[in-house]
Amino acid sequence: MLSLLYMLVRTLGFTPEGQERPEEKIEELGRVVPDPNRCVQCGVCGFNCPVGIPVRDYAHRGLAVDDPNCITCGNCIQVCPRGTLRWETQTHQLILNRFPTAITPAEVPVNIMELS
Repeated sequence: MLSLLYMLVRTLGFTPEGQERPEEKIEELGRVVPDPNRCVQCGVCGFNCPVGIPVRDYAHRGLAVDDPNCITCGNCIQVCPRGTLRWETQTHQLILNRFPTAITPAEVPVNIMELS
């Protein structure tokens, strides 16, 4: 059981010594991004964070949770009563930047590499 936990922690980019997650892991796993217009500052997100990140402070200001201690567990997203938080990966942002308006299925490229 302990070895399984150790493997999970290593996969997320942490070492047992608590070193920060490398930037490539952040881009691979994504970030928690808020919709500041939906945040009512209830604090449920931060209260449920297992590493104590003040998620509400990020969400209320409209900033992505860019804390090096974030383990990308998704607790904050799941417990938010207003649906303020969502995952955003580098690929997701690339698509949003390329297609900022609604598109039809015929306009979606078959190969994601066509976006770059």
